[in-house]
Amino acid sequence: MIPLYDNVPTRRFPVVTVGLIVVNVLVFVYELTLSSGSLNTFFFRAGAIPYELTNRVDIMPADLVPWFLTPITAMFVHGGWLHIIFNMLFLWIFGNNVEDTMGRFRFIIFYLVCGLIATATQVAIDVSSTVPTIGASGAIAGVLGAYIVLFPRARVLSAIPIFIFIQLIYVPAWVLLGVWFALQAAQGLLSMGGQSEVAFFAHIGGFVAGLVLVWVFAGRRARDKRVTLTY
Repeated sequence: MIPLYDNVPTRRFPVVTVGLIVVNVLVFVYELTLSSGSLNTFFFRAGAIPYELTNRVDIMPADLVPWFLTPITAMFVHGGWLHIIFNMLFLWIFGNNVEDTMGRFRFIIFYLVCGLIATATQVAIDVSSTVPTIGASGAIAGVLGAYIVLFPRARVLSAIPIFIFIQLIYVPAWVLLGVWFALQAAQGLLSMGGQSEVAFFAHIGGFVAGLVLVWVFAGRRARDKRVTLTY
């Protein structure tokens, strides 16, 4: 299922959500200017590498970002067109409402903390890995976790491929995001013991962090949303 938009209005323009999208796109545009070799080097310089983080050391090449900052910079680096398109689509659809509920300052802190927890979860799975983890999906998974708490009965227009056709239907947010999380968990378990190009455990860690931290960052407004919304 590919979400297209939801039916939850916002009270004000999502400045932080749009700002995050702009920064991610600008970094991706920079990536497009690099040769394949330079791009690979950039991933190693700006990505979060488990071995570096657990041993507190930079491995070569190590002249762009120190190891302790890579969990932040990695959130703004993407590995291809589909990677950034789907991440930014999910951030736009679900981030604006979470930002609207939390407030701009709380939302940016929430987003970054979820991203850090997501990276820590992925690192814990294979502490000796030298493969860089990149992408905003861990932080965005936290946004999804917050959204399912705040707006479980919201309806999300989604595109569902059926053979060669595309069916557009409204899906309850708790179904859409619940299925998404179940798939991440299943694929994460299947990937254990081998190499995977997708950081499934970052998605799992970020989502669970969002489920928990939404009560800290949204507080009473989270309870009010669940009581008053009647989607």
